[in-house]
Amino acid sequence: MKQLWLTAQLDIVESLRARWFQIYTLVFGGIVALLFVFGLTESRVLGFIGLSRLLVTYIQLTMAILPIFVLITTVRSVAGDREAGVFEYLLSLPVSLAAWFWGKILGRYIVVFAPVFLAMAGAVGWATIQGIEVPWGMFGYYTALLATMAICFLGIGMLISSVARSTDLAQGAAFMVWLFLLLFLDLILLGVMIQGKVSPEVAVGLALVNPLQVFRTAALALFDPQLIVLGPSAYVILDTFGVAGYQIFALAYPATLGLLSATIGYFLFRRGDLP
Repeated sequence: MKQLWLTAQLDIVESLRARWFQIYTLVFGGIVALLFVFGLTESRVLGFIGLSRLLVTYIQLTMAILPIFVLITTVRSVAGDREAGVFEYLLSLPVSLAAWFWGKILGRYIVVFAPVFLAMAGAVGWATIQGIEVPWGMFGYYTALLATMAICFLGIGMLISSVARSTDLAQGAAFMVWLFLLLFLDLILLGVMIQGKVSPEVAVGLALVNPLQVFRTAALALFDPQLIVLGPSAYVILDTFGVAGYQIFALAYPATLGLLSATIGYFLFRRGDLP
């Protein structure tokens, strides 16, 4: 356990020195600041006003930014150390492969989740000072949603990093994964399926395989419990899960996907690099 925490601390220190982390932090802090500056808390949409309106917009923006940041930065973890020859020195150190691999994941998780959460917590703190009502239930669920999103794409990133044999190949694969999920999110593939007379249940089921679609729908469910904006797809989702059931699914599925991807990545890394 000590080796794991030391590896995590090393990854955190290295990330704090990196320029990408500074940009990453400024992006999310800047988003919240701009939302306050432009008076989003004073607008009203479908009855939502104040911090609720800001949180809905914030998580929609985060859904587009967080995955690509996590993927692009994480895929360098194993692939970059492989190119730098770190694994040759790792054999001479009293650090197990499991402690190094999972320590890297733990450190990177803290680094990618902390700025996102602190920006949202800062918005809550400022709202409290300004006397704006804080929707604690929405804040808690959005925090859990962002936490599972980070786990999901961190695990996928580590899997890609374990498989790729170079940093360039890993970053290219990460971008293609993100682009594919975006295309699937925009229902391009689902539109083709529906034209091919695929049943709505199958089409919606395949859409929910995509973690980005799961996050998007879960965020909308708090903003629009009946999912009116999704049209007929809402009936399939609500009839299958129910509102509370879907909220649980939106947390459990991405977290499971991320942990499973990381576990597969670990076994591939252990077998392929240091037999």
